[in-house]
Amino acid sequence: MADKKSNKKEKSKVLPVLKYFFPDAWRKSKRYFILSVINVLLTAAAPMSDIIFMPLLVDALIAPVKDVRLICIYGGLMVGVSIVLNASYSALTTHLEKYADFFYNATAVDISHRCMELDFALTENKEALEQIRKARDGMDYSGGVHNIAKAFFSTIANGLKIFGAAAVMIASAPLLLLPVGALLAVSAVINRKKNDIDVKEFSELSGINRIFGHILWEMEDYRGGKDVRLYSAGGMMLEKASQQIKRLNAYWDKMYRKKFPYNMLDTVVSVARDFGTYLYLGILAIIGKITIGTFSQLVTASGTLGIGLQGVVFGFQEIEKASGYAYEVVKFMEYPPYMEKGDRKVQTPAGGHTIEFKNVSFSYPNTGVKVLDNVSITLRSGEKLSVVGLNGAGKTTFIKLLCRLYDADSGEILLDGVNIKSYDYEDYMKLFAVVFQDFKLLAFSVDENVFLGSTEPPEVVDSLLEKVGLEEKVKSLPKGRETMMFKMFDKEGVELSGGEQQKLAIARALYKDAPVVILDEPTAALDPVAEYEIYKQFDELVGGKTAVYISHRLSSCKFCDHIAVFSEGTIKEFGTHDELLRLKDGLYAEMFKAQAQYYI
Repeated sequence: MADKKSNKKEKSKVLPVLKYFFPDAWRKSKRYFILSVINVLLTAAAPMSDIIFMPLLVDALIAPVKDVRLICIYGGLMVGVSIVLNASYSALTTHLEKYADFFYNATAVDISHRCMELDFALTENKEALEQIRKARDGMDYSGGVHNIAKAFFSTIANGLKIFGAAAVMIASAPLLLLPVGALLAVSAVINRKKNDIDVKEFSELSGINRIFGHILWEMEDYRGGKDVRLYSAGGMMLEKASQQIKRLNAYWDKMYRKKFPYNMLDTVVSVARDFGTYLYLGILAIIGKITIGTFSQLVTASGTLGIGLQGVVFGFQEIEKASGYAYEVVKFMEYPPYMEKGDRKVQTPAGGHTIEFKNVSFSYPNTGVKVLDNVSITLRSGEKLSVVGLNGAGKTTFIKLLCRLYDADSGEILLDGVNIKSYDYEDYMKLFAVVFQDFKLLAFSVDENVFLGSTEPPEVVDSLLEKVGLEEKVKSLPKGRETMMFKMFDKEGVELSGGEQQKLAIARALYKDAPVVILDEPTAALDPVAEYEIYKQFDELVGGKTAVYISHRLSSCKFCDHIAVFSEGTIKEFGTHDELLRLKDGLYAEMFKAQAQYYI
């Protein structure tokens, strides 16, 4: 009963896959579908030339009085039509195969684009990450859009072949349809069993591939090269890769053993079908029921019917099997949003924006550990706020909630008195320019890292680079602003120092010109004095914008309007630098005293 329910559920995947992929493929290339229809007609017509002309030619050859002219005409027509049809089919099929990579790459881009659209919270969600892996594996194992479309159009072509061949057989040997059809039904059942095995075991294979792919990426990622060498981690990583290879080998061995009996049975059924066809037609020819020409015609028609029926059955099963894999793409592309999205547009009040946290608590999904607990704070327009605290105090989480990368578990965050969930998500995100501690620079040009696809005149670019102290450095690069970052794709790419990369990230934040700018410990690797200089310089560049500076050190605090001291997931102290220093046994005063030797 469970298997029947599973099979029924599997069938239901075909329609959603076709409804998703075919309209999308039509938008990407209408020409592909037009050529596929022409190919269907050529495929269906190709065997009919033999069926029509073969009996005429054979009977002409064995006639008591041979008509050479007629033999030449029948032979010429059979060969000529066959050459034209098969050559056209071959050329068109070869051309259509070129679309396999086109559609595969286009879908890969769609998957990557969807990854960028997902709510940030899902990028740290195990189920979502597994679905991404399944989607990519689903494309590989389904063969992509082209393979599904090829099976679909091939099924139609085989259906046309069946009608033509069946018409010939009904006219001369109708009883032959029964055993041929019965044996083909058996072959269909066998093939269905093999497909069920493939689809049923797919989740296990996808899980193995995800781990194996991660290990290979870690082994190839040059950024971990120093640690791998200094700590001799290569042996451990190779061992882990070897373990996954063993798991893959065990998987494929299991699949071979499960499918082997069905493969052998399918071979026996095919031999029985061909033997029975020749035996039956041979008897009809011997007793004079059919001529030798008709015998050859029926043999060809029987073969065409068998191929056609087998093609239709296997075609449906291939579509079903491929859809079972490709459905993982559909599931990912339609992955439900994690956060509630509003449609209210952000309007800027005369006095600027005010953001308020009201009794906000938050735990990262599936952890049950409160990272923020009942946090309340108000950030007014133009205010400079410093957020300090030890590692793990909740500082970065506070910023993630502020930027709505996550939603609070309880309490609410208000923008100008309205819950941020009510606002259009993209509109709200435009309010913030953030440089995180783990900021990301891309292996693209300097310009592209700052402007991310926008085009600006040279004077704007130079002015921005000058503000962050990078103008002279960029001018000294081999190709100036067009110089590629890193050497992954360009041997002339450059590896800027840590401080220079930070300045480039800051230039990107300044270019966005958002009303709220945030530095989330991007300078944590620097010494306190250098960190203070960068924060101070950035504060001057920010001007009258609202700014939040985050650090577990206090070098960024003295020039801020207020300081929020985070500890154990909540704000323990709040005030100005001088106010907090005066608090008896205050956490900020204690931290400042401990660190003062580094920056006084």
